[in-house]
Amino acid sequence: MACLLEAPLRISVLSVTASSRHYVDRLFDPDPQKVLLGVIDMKNAVIGNNKQKANLIVLGAVPRLLYLLQQDSSGAELRTECAVVLGSLAMGTENNVKSLVDCHIIPALLQGLLSQDLKFIEACLRCLRTVFISTVTPVQLLYTDAAVIPHLMSLLSRSRRTQEYICQIFSHCCKTPDHQTILYNHGAIQNIAHLLISFSYKVQMQALKCFSVLAYENPQVSMTLVNVLVDGELLSQVFVRMMQRDKPIEMQLTAAKCLTYMCRAGAIRTDDNCIVLKTLPCLVRMCSKERLLEERVDGAETLAYLIEPDVELQRIASITDHLIAMLADYFKYPSSVSAITDIKRLDHDLKHAHELRQAAFKLYASLGANDEDIRKKIIETENMMDRIVSGLSESSIKVRLAAVRCLHSLSRSVQQLRTSFQDHAVWKPLMKLLQNAPEEVLVMASSTLCNLLLEFSPSKEPILESGAIDLLCSLTQSESPALRVNGIWALMNMAFQAEQKIKMDILRALSTEQLFRLLSDPDVNVLMKTLGLLRNLLSTRPHINQIMSSHGKQIMQAVTLILEGEHNIEVKEQTLCILANIADGTTAKDLIMINDDILQKIKYYMGHSNVKLQLAATFCISNLIWNEEDGSQERQDRLREMGFVDILHKLTQSADPSLCDRAKTAMQQYLA
Repeated sequence: MACLLEAPLRISVLSVTASSRHYVDRLFDPDPQKVLLGVIDMKNAVIGNNKQKANLIVLGAVPRLLYLLQQDSSGAELRTECAVVLGSLAMGTENNVKSLVDCHIIPALLQGLLSQDLKFIEACLRCLRTVFISTVTPVQLLYTDAAVIPHLMSLLSRSRRTQEYICQIFSHCCKTPDHQTILYNHGAIQNIAHLLISFSYKVQMQALKCFSVLAYENPQVSMTLVNVLVDGELLSQVFVRMMQRDKPIEMQLTAAKCLTYMCRAGAIRTDDNCIVLKTLPCLVRMCSKERLLEERVDGAETLAYLIEPDVELQRIASITDHLIAMLADYFKYPSSVSAITDIKRLDHDLKHAHELRQAAFKLYASLGANDEDIRKKIIETENMMDRIVSGLSESSIKVRLAAVRCLHSLSRSVQQLRTSFQDHAVWKPLMKLLQNAPEEVLVMASSTLCNLLLEFSPSKEPILESGAIDLLCSLTQSESPALRVNGIWALMNMAFQAEQKIKMDILRALSTEQLFRLLSDPDVNVLMKTLGLLRNLLSTRPHINQIMSSHGKQIMQAVTLILEGEHNIEVKEQTLCILANIADGTTAKDLIMINDDILQKIKYYMGHSNVKLQLAATFCISNLIWNEEDGSQERQDRLREMGFVDILHKLTQSADPSLCDRAKTAMQQYLA
């Protein structure tokens, strides 16, 4: 019985291969008419048949089809049919497309565009479009020959099909600022703008998509778009019309993206009516449960991008159509009573449900970026903290990143750090995430940890106990400046008003070598946070004395180097504040008094043109001469000899009230 069942199976495989071979053989027939008929038969055989497509590729049909396509002697009809078959093969699997690209299909098709025959040009463009929309095709291939883009621009006027395919090629191949510039410089805006009012919906849509990729994060393009007229109407108004509720969803969404990108690039004000009254409400509509999964994802992510930097837009969005509650549905999808009756659709949505969660986290992060009331509403949304905690350990890296972005946004709230964050122990999954994650996630997670380590956060204690110091010290050695900043920033927060043991643990784990490496870091943010850490370590007298007794020499050396270096005012001010802290120590202040070089630098900064530096330097002197401390008389005499009293006297006449008061307070120490 088993043998009987196997036989037909073998025959069918053999027959498929044999019939595929027959199609390929016909391509080599000496009679051009038979070749044409063979290509037409092949076209009919491959439609919707991925197995047949794969067989023909394996049997070498592609090089022969490309050869025929490139021969003028083949005749227009045969060349066109070859392009159609190649386009059909490209609609198969990614492997099919890869095989076609490896056979140099793109240069052959681009060459075909030089023909005068419109049908052949359209077939080449359709095939190029199919190849370029595949993720496996290197888009750079469109830009290799500088003559290609201007030639494509010139073909836009040939027919609606050339318009549709060329715009689609542009929108898929515009991936970088360089690509945007090339298309812009070759007149993409002028050539494509009028297509927005084409009679063909397909042409309108592809033109619209073109503008969305051209404008994305591009001020030059966006500023130009603002002034473009289409049939006497401003382009932004054309986009507004395309967002009307009676337009197809795809059109509404893409037009909203165009206006969003123009707004974010600074070409349209955030309080412009076309943003507040049209774009924002349109994007909120896209988040409703009536929309398809991909529309909800796109709508939420675009809205998150639109409102991200603007607190007023965040407030408006938060009270539009119950958006915060609406987003909670993103986590319940598809529900057991889902209205999806199409099994294929349900299968698709189940596979992509994580994209909804990612989009919801992103939008919550933008909504809660600045406003305390909005953050409160988000956290009070059903099971919100549990969802974030789950999101931090999802298998999808994009969901983990979006969840940690959301957590970071909410962690800016003092109230929530004290309550919800503690109730749900969010620091645990966060610490786990920091053990092993891609850099983008690490940056956001370590940024969130900085907030959880603020002195009023109840999470600070358990985070410390879980080995955070070593973890953060290792971040300061990262290649990434953002991770170094966050590592040192978190340590700075940890050291703020900390007990002596924690400070010594930080110094021990970090090592003085690493501390001084960070003080000469090329990134000014790293330097500033390291100075902040040093300032927090050197606070309260017993701590100042102990740390300076063990590390004084190196610290004074570092301070000298910074005050001598080419640094900005903020860096110098922070360094002088560290000196002021050292001057507040009982034994530590001697390290300043025996160092003439440092004293001369303090003197120099007291006479500086910048008030902040004068204030910080005067603070140092004030601490050194304070009356109630041992040895104050000797220190006062020494500093009088060096001319400090004269400078203080001048500063009491300062126009700046703070500096004047500080100088008077110091002078009183001499009079007491």
